[in-house]
Amino acid sequence: MPQVDLTGPAGRLEALLEEVPGARFAALVCHPHPRFGGTMHNHATYRLARAVRALGGHTLRFNYRGVGLSAGAYDRGLGEVEDTRAALGWLGARHPDLPLLCCGFSFGSWMTILAGGTDPRVRGLLLAGLALRSADLDLVRDAADARAVERPAAVVQAERDAFGLPDEVRAVLEGSRGPRRLTVVPGTTHLFTEDLPALQREAEAALGWLLEEARIP
Repeated sequence: MPQVDLTGPAGRLEALLEEVPGARFAALVCHPHPRFGGTMHNHATYRLARAVRALGGHTLRFNYRGVGLSAGAYDRGLGEVEDTRAALGWLGARHPDLPLLCCGFSFGSWMTILAGGTDPRVRGLLLAGLALRSADLDLVRDAADARAVERPAAVVQAERDAFGLPDEVRAVLEGSRGPRRLTVVPGTTHLFTEDLPALQREAEAALGWLLEEARIP
């Protein structure tokens, strides 16, 4: 796995770039909460990256500030949004001729909304385990931001997600400015550990929908 170093606002960002032959697009994949053990090697994050490559996309995963070998310290989500923007900028510069998607799991879903949802280069968002409840997200979580994204966004949610049940997520998405798709993975909780292959299958289906909605051939 080719390890690369990016430069973020706090310094070095440790990252993994995995490229596929004849790629149709490139995608940034954002990991869960740094304060609760989230890293770019998280199982759900890894499955999202595999789904992207299965659909013909390059993937870039990275560790937020203070995680692994990345410089800096946790910044309550505010600095992490800037880390995400820096990673998107790096990926866009490496593949200027490819459309970009932004993907994230849990905390990474909100980073995807706030950074990817406002970046004109990003054509669609994939959100897994969208966390509607967590005190450590209070500074960056706003349902209005999720609804304001004009680009297509697909959500893959666990059936028994304690941080956001599917019906709650559906209510948050109502009235969105862009196309939305919500898929539920049966029998799973927030981390999807009960059925990670099902998470990957649903992520692949969601990505297929995103590519069609974004008119990416």
